[in-house]
Amino acid sequence: MMRYPSVLQSFVVACAAALLASHAAAVTRTECERDYKPTVGQTGKDVVWVPTPYGIVSGMLGLAKVKPTDIVYDLGAGDGIIAITAGKLGATAVGIEYEPAMAKFAKCLVEAENMGDKVRIIEGDIFKEDFSKATVLTLYLLPDLNHQLRPQILAMKPGTRVVSHAWDMGEWEPDEAFVVEGSEGFLWIVPARVGGRWSLRDDKDWEAEISVTQEFQRIGGTITIKGRTQPLLGAYVNGAIVGFTFVDKDGAVRSMRGQVDGDRIAGQLRFVGNITLLTGRKL
Repeated sequence: MMRYPSVLQSFVVACAAALLASHAAAVTRTECERDYKPTVGQTGKDVVWVPTPYGIVSGMLGLAKVKPTDIVYDLGAGDGIIAITAGKLGATAVGIEYEPAMAKFAKCLVEAENMGDKVRIIEGDIFKEDFSKATVLTLYLLPDLNHQLRPQILAMKPGTRVVSHAWDMGEWEPDEAFVVEGSEGFLWIVPARVGGRWSLRDDKDWEAEISVTQEFQRIGGTITIKGRTQPLLGAYVNGAIVGFTFVDKDGAVRSMRGQVDGDRIAGQLRFVGNITLLTGRKL
């Protein structure tokens, strides 16, 4: 009589086979470099490859305050070190690399670091691939490429953190900067688009209209209350948060802070401990 293995025996055999397969598939960095090892200064699409030192990688991700809930996209991923390091911080990371051999090398290093569950390398063009889901964007490109990407970056979700090694964004001033190992890094927070005219009202009987001018994260403007116009004081936009102070019609100093969601604002109006709920819409 033929005897069939039990369910438990089958499960053990399957697990053993999977374990053997995983060991067989495992690679080391040495094995990755045996197949392909990039050289400093080698040419690629629009750039040459220069590795990012680990100290600078840590500084960039630290400046962006990368956390496990983040989705990090590295544009021009090279050997994948930034994406891999972000993955080790718990974030979900995607590196986009144009050169096929370099992309394959980066994928090999992801496997060697056992980070396949957190890190993905895409062989693609940074000007064609979709990185709009990123909460953190990292760059080590060249000034012209940064400037070409700037409109696309500014269209991303307000609050997205953008970090660039060595090169800035021209007229778009960074919100923060750092120097590590003699190299500069820059951080920008994508600002909400708040330029234009807005109608505001609170949950009592207060109403006003503001006119906002915007140059990246720098804003200013005026507020009109019952026909009386005056400048906004200390106006700012930080990601999706906008705020300012003003002198009300009764001479009292009040402040407004709200969150922008497209053409709507929701927040609070404050005056000496008195807080009312405020809403606004773009005109």
